Amino acid sequence: MTPIDLNADLGEGFGRWRLTDDEQLLSVVTSANVACGFHAGDAATMRRVCELAAERGVRIGAQVSYRDLAGFGRRAMDVPPGELTAEVAYQIGALEVFARAAGSRVAYVKPHGALYNRVVHDEEQAAAVVDGVLLAGAGLPVLGLPSSRFLKTAERAGLPVVAEAFADRAYTGEGTLVPRSQEGAVIAEADAVVERSLGLACSGEVVSLSGERVPVRARSLCLHGDTPGAVGLARRVRARLESAGVRVEAFA
Repeated sequence: MTPIDLNADLGEGFGRWRLTDDEQLLSVVTSANVACGFHAGDAATMRRVCELAAERGVRIGAQVSYRDLAGFGRRAMDVPPGELTAEVAYQIGALEVFARAAGSRVAYVKPHGALYNRVVHDEEQAAAVVDGVLLAGAGLPVLGLPSSRFLKTAERAGLPVVAEAFADRAYTGEGTLVPRSQEGAVIAEADAVVERSLGLACSGEVVSLSGERVPVRARSLCLHGDTPGAVGLARRVRARLESAGVRVEAFA
């Protein structure tokens, strides 16, 4: 059985405001997608999460976004490719300072929110993000939706790619995520999330919102840190996977 990586979006606060329980989630996940200041996060938060992740042996990833603090990176934006490339590299570089200071490093890159969904289909924006990763200079692996433009573009550019799945998000029949604006886009029932996690890890498929079985072959499973009861749910998911014989470990 293929091992599965558990990743979560962390560091999603700003100043005195905190959204995610970073300390507790870092005791469950194997990879941490750290907000780099464009949709959430600030210097002190980035430093704290990197230190906690390094202490616990959790892999640190740069979660890059459109520059959209007010909209939490979830609003559609049109950013010129050259500007987006520079901003992606900027975010990776900012996080790298804190990761290295903690005795670790940035190990991968994952787009967030509207940017994540945009690069599934938009080849120009996907190429701009890939160029940003290359500009940062480390040849980092990237996380994204299977068969997305983003992963295909990254692979052509020589970057390692890691397919990702979501147990708490509804899928279309084409294997893409149902937009959050649509009813049923987020799976709120904890038991359903746990069982969907097991199905994704063991059989590589998920039932779409319209009832079809959709193949979703993924090496990493995202557990959203901003949902109510996120820590308890993450613990349940990991326990269920391990009890079924699934090895939970960071991707190579």
